[in-house]
Amino acid sequence: MQLTMADGDRKFAKGGRMKDIHEVLRRKQAKYAQLTKQIEMLQQAAEKLREVAPLLAENEDDDSAVLSEVDEQPQAKAAAAGAGSGAGKPRSSPRWP
Repeated sequence: MQLTMADGDRKFAKGGRMKDIHEVLRRKQAKYAQLTKQIEMLQQAAEKLREVAPLLAENEDDDSAVLSEVDEQPQAKAAAAGAGSGAGKPRSSPRWP
């Protein structure tokens, strides 16, 4: 293949265009730097998650106990309210004419 120079462009005789190796290298290095930063940020996030994971596991047990207490409270209040105000009567909403 012959290389011909036309107006400063590097073109092959068959019409293909040659890339500037310095531009390609610059783009690859910029992409590499971006990926390196992303990897570092992900590693930092993973480290923080490793620190927090045991705390979350401890809190999960506490949360389930608290949630079961919260679930029981409305049921107890409803039962107490029903027992104190005519438990046998069904509630009816006011009817409009």
